[in-house]
Amino acid sequence: MTSTIKLFCADLDGTLLGKPDSTLLFKQIWETIPEATRPVLVYNTGRLLQDALRTIQRSDLPLPQYLICGVGTTIYDMQKRSVMREFAEIMSENWDRERAEQVVLGITNAVRQPGQFQNAFKSSWYLHQAPVEQITLLEKNLVDAGLEVVVVYSSSRDLDILPKYANKGNALEWLLRHLALAGHEALVAGDSGNDSAMFQIPGVRGIVVENAQPELVEATLGQECFRAQRICADGVLEGLFHYGVIPNVCSLEATHEPRHRHFEPEIRQLLNEASPEALTPEDRAYLQTAYQKAIAALKKNITPMGFSACSLDDNETRGTDANYRSVWARDGAITIIASLSLDDPDIRNCQRQTLRTLLSQASPHGQIPANVRIADGAPDYSGVGGICSIDGGLWVIIAAYEYYRVTRETSFIREHLPILQRAMDWLTAHDSNYDALLEIPEAGDWTDLFGRSYNVLVDQIIWYRANIAFGRLLESLGQSKRAGEYLRWSQSIKMAILQRFWPTTALSPNSTRTFADMQFSLGDTAYLLAQVTPFDFNWRCDVYGNILAFLFNVLDVERARHAFRFMWGVGVNEPFPVTNLYPVVAPGDPDWKPYYAVNLLNLPNHYHNGGIWPFIGAKWVQFIVRLGMRPLALQELLKLARLNQRGVQGEWEFNEWAHARTGNPMGKAYQAWSAAEFILACHEAGLDEN
Repeated sequence: MTSTIKLFCADLDGTLLGKPDSTLLFKQIWETIPEATRPVLVYNTGRLLQDALRTIQRSDLPLPQYLICGVGTTIYDMQKRSVMREFAEIMSENWDRERAEQVVLGITNAVRQPGQFQNAFKSSWYLHQAPVEQITLLEKNLVDAGLEVVVVYSSSRDLDILPKYANKGNALEWLLRHLALAGHEALVAGDSGNDSAMFQIPGVRGIVVENAQPELVEATLGQECFRAQRICADGVLEGLFHYGVIPNVCSLEATHEPRHRHFEPEIRQLLNEASPEALTPEDRAYLQTAYQKAIAALKKNITPMGFSACSLDDNETRGTDANYRSVWARDGAITIIASLSLDDPDIRNCQRQTLRTLLSQASPHGQIPANVRIADGAPDYSGVGGICSIDGGLWVIIAAYEYYRVTRETSFIREHLPILQRAMDWLTAHDSNYDALLEIPEAGDWTDLFGRSYNVLVDQIIWYRANIAFGRLLESLGQSKRAGEYLRWSQSIKMAILQRFWPTTALSPNSTRTFADMQFSLGDTAYLLAQVTPFDFNWRCDVYGNILAFLFNVLDVERARHAFRFMWGVGVNEPFPVTNLYPVVAPGDPDWKPYYAVNLLNLPNHYHNGGIWPFIGAKWVQFIVRLGMRPLALQELLKLARLNQRGVQGEWEFNEWAHARTGNPMGKAYQAWSAAEFILACHEAGLDEN
């Protein structure tokens, strides 16, 4: 192992912190690096000094040599246990905090953050969703007032006014000079906009974790930095391996039994019950069998045109079921994404053919077909009742990016980029009031026999991810300016989702309650609502939407834990993981619609009305893994395997869905996304490491 990295500087929240098991793993692996070659460790955080020291003490982080705090306003020598006075003196030059605050109050409606977020060299405010033009104007007015300051705006909320030399990058650059180190000898890692200054240091190398805010991704467009595929400390370790700082990334159990002290008591109890020893050797062998059966089930869906929704040879088709004999945009794209981790030439070719089939049939104005019939190649642009499918096109865009990320087939993506651009334009047109959210026609997504409409949660989550995916695709192809536009817009989508779908009695610091706000006063919810319209809301918990919101980085860890506790508490994973909706809609409920009884599909606990969906169950496993609860995730994976084994005609059918009360499998056999998502869940849970 050779590495020229002599100093490693990482942000804390969202980078080294946020996934407790990977934070512990970072500490264990970091401490295995021989002291003679171990880089100087620096933490660079927006937290103030005492808060940062408490955080380090309470978490499973190794002790650093230096601590940069308050968005670059303080440098603390951990060995000497003292603030570095030389740097503090630089901060004082031409700093007039009171005057700067007068400018802020004069042109914005910003609200001062509590005292624990302020210090002598840091004036911090809440300013929600400020446009770029407002921040630019603020910077100009500060200059016009004769002030030399730095304006840092991050997470579409946090505004910091700092002395001219104060930001995370300048503080780190000063420390490098103090230690007689050059930029190319330093490696940095971060997740948010206020980390971007670290990446601007000449020669520095960087790690952008997968859960990074779009503002950091945008700020580092075109730069030489490693974009991790994993979140938080897992992504940091991935980057450390990439740069040769560590020789490998071993599993957590191989180094130390995980500790659960950072979880709430009820979650600690769950983890204690699902200890690593809870899976017997027989259980692990059973999961390996299930994994191989899933690959076999997936291969039953390989056709010359791409993935079928379910096995053509193992399902009888009659009436409207004939449309199962198609390559579906939604099913095919999800299957592509979930199966990319498999190194199999037949599967890889089928992934490519699925994209080619769907994109080649896009309409002139950019609509991706809902499905393309395998028999004659005819596209169908609508579903039940002639209603178009919105989410199918969203998933195809995400799948195209993920396919390129894994295969790097540049010529294939360049060939289809004009079609993908038209698809993004067509989808954007469904935000007719320009509020960042799409308006969805009733039954216009995967729940195509269920009465959701207007701002539907799951579609907004996928819309957010599609903007991220398309932006990163453009970046990979060298179109940084256009990439920045989509990444910037994705931040607006995210903020709109959190404001609209996560009701709270707490007022936003810079807003007043309107009549519309009063309409939506539900108290404090523990999950994202299923649907919101200008006239009402659906307070049910869309399990799939909430799971995707965390996996796609819309929900932070704290909110995701709230959602997990609610969903676990009401038993969405019983008898098998998981029901797609809680609670179900019953006859007589205001949300009940007569057509739910058509073919008896959407009766309570059936199909989209609270049925158990194995492909969502696999996402549930991934959700729990990402929360840092791998032992519990393995237990849920075991339950999911038992569901997939049950079958209607025989074992290991990986059926489409199951009844929520009996757990009996229903729907088509050898469903492509049920098998593919199970494969991905096995990989995410680290089954191949055991």
